Amino acid sequence: MAAAAGAFITAALSPAGLAFDGPETSALAAAKPLQMFKDPHQALQSALESYRSGNPASSVEALKYAAAGGEALAQWKLGRMYADGDGVPRDDYKAYQYFQGIVDNYDEDTANWREKSVVASAFVAVGLFNLKGISGNRLQADAEAAQRLFMYAATHFSDSNAQYQLARLYLDGAPGVPRNHMQAARWLNLAAEKNHVESQALLGQLLFSGDGVPAQRARGLMWMTLAREGAGGKTQDWIRAQYEQAIHAANDADRQAALVYLEDHLKRRY
Repeated sequence: MAAAAGAFITAALSPAGLAFDGPETSALAAAKPLQMFKDPHQALQSALESYRSGNPASSVEALKYAAAGGEALAQWKLGRMYADGDGVPRDDYKAYQYFQGIVDNYDEDTANWREKSVVASAFVAVGLFNLKGISGNRLQADAEAAQRLFMYAATHFSDSNAQYQLARLYLDGAPGVPRNHMQAARWLNLAAEKNHVESQALLGQLLFSGDGVPAQRARGLMWMTLAREGAGGKTQDWIRAQYEQAIHAANDADRQAALVYLEDHLKRRY
């Protein structure tokens, strides 16, 4: 393992309450899923099987029945489908309603911790809708509400994506939420330690450039190296481009110190 880690380090641092639509809710009592499934959980399982087989549209009615029966995963899945236009026409407001339902119904005292990731994701989704708003005056942009939602998921669930979104909000600033790069760096560091690639990249850039935080070029280069290695498809090309720019701007001392930091990080991780 030590040899593999060494090879990785050397190569990496080379310069080269659910607000459903009324008609949908009122029609549930007469919908087929009531006859097909003994309970909402069975409807959810059937819907997921249908979705995974490549038939997202055929899973919608069963998901709606399961969602109305309180299945948080069904609510979340419908939210994602409406947000992405996956098997249903894209509708941001319906997506928001399903995610908001999970948030409204969440109770710390009775929560099922097996649904932790679903609930955390819903908080983040509602936060993003609040941050941007929804056209047609269906939801006004409210950065302070977004901050509260991100903060709750970032602290209560220790969710890395919530920590990243909160950091982005502090980096960009918004009405009611002033820019604070020190706070951003703090939240990015928490997410980066959980191997959240975008957080590693942004934290690395902040530290390398010293933009609003004390400059730590070698440590920043380490985080950008890890992000470069974890970057996926074309949507993360910016991470690879950022790394290339930094590695060429770094001097030999930066690279050597980054090697030390990277080796220590990998030892702690493995």
